[in-house]
Amino acid sequence: MPKTKFQNVIFTLMMAFLMVYAMICYNISLNIGEMSNQVFLMAFHEMVIMWPVAFILEFFVVDNLAHKLAFRMVTPQDRPIVITLAISVMIICIMCPVMSLIATLLFKNAGSQFIAVWLQTTFMNFPVAFFWQLMYCGPFIRLIFRKMFPEK
Repeated sequence: MPKTKFQNVIFTLMMAFLMVYAMICYNISLNIGEMSNQVFLMAFHEMVIMWPVAFILEFFVVDNLAHKLAFRMVTPQDRPIVITLAISVMIICIMCPVMSLIATLLFKNAGSQFIAVWLQTTFMNFPVAFFWQLMYCGPFIRLIFRKMFPEK
């Protein structure tokens, strides 16, 4: 969807922000045992670390890898929605375990249970990341992006 490097930066910043913010809110609510209005504010403490990490990872590593993996399943001649979904699914499959690893390292105090805590975090996050990205975050960010950068 982005046509230039600048547009790609803007798109990735927006997508990373909304995905990371939602996932942090979800994880905080799991940790404290409930969702409350306070969670929305608490999430900003982790955002200062996790948003830049997600952006850098996505922009410089995951995007290219996800495209390569997606185009093993689809072709450029497929319908655009199929291509978009294939790329999105590959991004989720890569980003979820990696971001869960980073969150486990930084916020979980896992100690000798590190692998178990990381795997649990990944498996708890994956369904939420999957549906949040495909059903809400992705379409919403693409809508905003199309309004910001209308095709000529």
